[in-house]
Amino acid sequence: MYWCPFMWRSGGEDLQGFYPVRPECLPDVPRTRFKSRAGKTLSARRWHAAFTEDGHLDMEKVLRRIQRGGIHPSIKGAVWEFLLGCYDPDSTFDERTKLRNLRREQYAAWKQECKTMVPVVGSGKYITMAVVSQNGEPIDESSVENQGWLVKDTVRDERVLQWMLSLHQIGLDVARTDRYLSFYEDGGNQSKLWDVLAIYTWLNLDIGYVQGMNDICSPMIILFEDEADAFWCFERAMRRLRENFRATATSMGVQTQLGVLSQVIKTVDPRLHQHLEDLDGGEYLFAIRMLMVLFRREFSFLDSLYLWELMWAMEYNPNMFATYEELENRSNAADDPKLLKRYGKFERKYVNSGKNERHSNTIAVFVVASVLQTKNKRLLKEAKGLDDVVQILGDIAGNLDARKACKEALKIHEKFLKKANRQ
Repeated sequence: MYWCPFMWRSGGEDLQGFYPVRPECLPDVPRTRFKSRAGKTLSARRWHAAFTEDGHLDMEKVLRRIQRGGIHPSIKGAVWEFLLGCYDPDSTFDERTKLRNLRREQYAAWKQECKTMVPVVGSGKYITMAVVSQNGEPIDESSVENQGWLVKDTVRDERVLQWMLSLHQIGLDVARTDRYLSFYEDGGNQSKLWDVLAIYTWLNLDIGYVQGMNDICSPMIILFEDEADAFWCFERAMRRLRENFRATATSMGVQTQLGVLSQVIKTVDPRLHQHLEDLDGGEYLFAIRMLMVLFRREFSFLDSLYLWELMWAMEYNPNMFATYEELENRSNAADDPKLLKRYGKFERKYVNSGKNERHSNTIAVFVVASVLQTKNKRLLKEAKGLDDVVQILGDIAGNLDARKACKEALKIHEKFLKKANRQ
């Protein structure tokens, strides 16, 4: 991980030092609100103390601490691997080491497969200009922009063509991703981001690459020194988000969440919902970006990571690892009340109420609802059109408190469930 070695002081340290900003970009970067809080933030000491001698993790204790005060930057990557279901808290150190090595080998094999088709993969460089036309013909003039490499023969395999057509768009987005961070002054780090996105796209051509995936992947590249570990953490994060990026000629996957958001506001704040409908904003398309990239543009880099881990901790399901690995030994909270404590606050409410655990609601929808609630008065008074709505919501960048937003989201969620159950 790329960071500066500050000591953790009870008064709160300059955590921005873990993710240095280029000096010339400082005036334009949202201020960071997150501060480590002694006794509340999950520290390295508390994290290591949560493991037994052979490596079993007390996830209940860890979740409680994260939901109270987030995760210290020095251990974010390691903790995220459990929050996102990369590893089972009930596994041992040895079991996780074996699984990590297997995954690294698998990633290396996939990377080699991609490199065979496009030698720029793994070269420390990346592509920013189209290498083939829509019909698979090589584009000769792409050589200079693409590090001297070009496609020599017509690409006839439809899967390979679909993948190759996306590579330059990934590169263009990589060049724009988190440019204000000193970390990306190193072109090698940009190429790592491109490699991971290119390989993920090759393995998931049913969705392909969609702009915004770069914003989700970038923190993983920064948090993990090993590219394979970054890939697997990104892959697990995308398990939660991939349907948002699925698009057809007539719809986008995120519209499902926008539909839930519409129902939530209609239920908890019917006046605001009606006002937005009168402005032709009842489909809540102005909230697409917040949901697609999980508020990356509304918060500073560190604050957005804090928000992510709060949401993931609140949504945590102890069956996640078994579900992703397609294992049979899943536990049932209905049969074991103690297991309930291992669920995050948000997820626990659905299990408690007997709802199917595979509900489609995510706390991100309720965080958007909480943002709309904080701007309720301005939206009702000043918004005369959708442009006004976008401008009012645009003013929140750098002015939101992630912890308060999540706290309000839980309250709105509770209110929504109560009202929905009465209907």
